[in-house]
Amino acid sequence: MFENLMATAVLPASDLDRAKGWWHDVLGRDPIYADAEFGNLFYEIGGVVVLVYRTDFGGTAQNTAFNLVTENLDRDTTELRTRGVVFHDYDLPGLKTVDGIAQLGDLRSAWFSDSEGNIIAIGEPTAEMMEMAKKIRAGAAS
Repeated sequence: MFENLMATAVLPASDLDRAKGWWHDVLGRDPIYADAEFGNLFYEIGGVVVLVYRTDFGGTAQNTAFNLVTENLDRDTTELRTRGVVFHDYDLPGLKTVDGIAQLGDLRSAWFSDSEGNIIAIGEPTAEMMEMAKKIRAGAAS
């Protein structure tokens, strides 16, 4: 039944023009498709299609809405900072950031918000975890 389905990530936006500018200026992405009837924007990043749609509830969730995985967190957080990104600082039980970056065992991660207030994580897993993710992704694509 599900073998013919396709999945997308979904992010809400209260202002699609602002969101479109943020995706272009910060992530270097332009829509791969714009739905003229509803105004929905579709992006591709890391092999994932992301639907950005208009709603008054954009940015109201207080959890991570989208996750990015990188092999070099320092390089990518530096680049994001040059594009105006401010990383969240947390001091919670089991989660403390230093200069916006948390060390969680062998995993390092940072969180920031998009123009709509959606929380995005960017993390650097161990080399073994990254290799496993690549194998899983390659297997899922076949």
